[in-house]
Amino acid sequence: MSGRAGATPAAPPVAGRGDRPPRRARVVVILGALSAFGPLSIDMYLPGLPSLGATLDAPAWAVQLTLTACLAGLALGQIVAGPLSDRFGRRTPLLAGVCAYAAASLLCALAPTILALVVLRFAQGIAGAAGIVIARAIVRDMHSGVAAARFFSLLMLVNGLAPILAPVIGGQVLRVTTWRGVFVLLAGVGVVLAVAAATGLRETLAPEDRHPGGIAETVRTFGRLLGDRVFLGHALACGLAFGAMFAYISGSPFVLQDIYGASPQAFSVLFAANALGIVGASQANRALLRRLAPRAILRAALVVQASAGVALLAVVLAGAGVWGIVPLLFLVVASLGLVLPNATALALAGHPRVAGSASGLLGVLQFIVGAAAAPLVGVAGTETAVPMATVIAVLAVGAVLSATVLVPSERLRARVAAPWR
Repeated sequence: MSGRAGATPAAPPVAGRGDRPPRRARVVVILGALSAFGPLSIDMYLPGLPSLGATLDAPAWAVQLTLTACLAGLALGQIVAGPLSDRFGRRTPLLAGVCAYAAASLLCALAPTILALVVLRFAQGIAGAAGIVIARAIVRDMHSGVAAARFFSLLMLVNGLAPILAPVIGGQVLRVTTWRGVFVLLAGVGVVLAVAAATGLRETLAPEDRHPGGIAETVRTFGRLLGDRVFLGHALACGLAFGAMFAYISGSPFVLQDIYGASPQAFSVLFAANALGIVGASQANRALLRRLAPRAILRAALVVQASAGVALLAVVLAGAGVWGIVPLLFLVVASLGLVLPNATALALAGHPRVAGSASGLLGVLQFIVGAAAAPLVGVAGTETAVPMATVIAVLAVGAVLSATVLVPSERLRARVAAPWR
């Protein structure tokens, strides 16, 4: 980061590209963990969804609303925390959000009714959003172009552990306690991450690079971003592909456990195997970026996800067994390891001065689609996998169209060819 001679002496040191390897490794771990608030908040209690519904005497659609509420909070929180981080720097909004997440998680463990849990999950999502959106903004502060895409892939090596370990841990927690214990554990995770962020992350946005504008300026910034077809096309592709995965996240506990008879522990293992595919694909992406452009990798990955989604719908309609479904679900999920880092880097490439706002808008599109997908997969009850397969197929095809139709190839080359090289 460049400095100004008259910068305030008391400002926290600003991290830059010259960090030593040990410092870089620590930053990767912390940012990866912070960006994992979404899967941590969602995946860890997935094995307990059926028992949660029984405990609170709630139908499947109401239980899935707890997922929707959390995603809605994650979405809203990002469009608040992102602009705040552009105005006040990255550290203060980040630390406030992580501490609030720990408190909200503890309150979720005490929820007496399904309605109270839905409200508290919304608050938990708003608080956790700060970690997700500001982690992306910090990466954009430090890197651009292919370097950013590779760094995002590196973060997925860390945050990819969350969807792998979270349901497994949740399943084991359910052996000794109820779903309430899962939220107590999430509160503890929040405390640990608050301490790690406070001691291990420096400020990456210099005071002279901050934006003092208020709500009106934020709205204008969002308008400019939405009017940029390069940003919008990649943000929508990212959001729709994420929504396809979230349809799987929301529907698979009922499909695999209630329809196909998997135990909570077996479901956790299957879920972790699919999440491992994301990690593997994200690390393959780092190697592919040495030979291929991010846009080419992104479009190929979206085609794979869409093909798997359409095949999944066909297999479900044909009445195939669980082993006809599981490999296709793996492809739907694993493709995100290639989609997310490249779509994120491409969307943020042209907006270094409003990285927090752009990151927030990128995130809100992801989580709004995911929040809408959650209740749709349960609208027909838990007796059929057709709704889940249909939502996955439609969203995955939509992601391909967004990346190919909305983004003008010549404009993309003109705007980001230089930074990529």
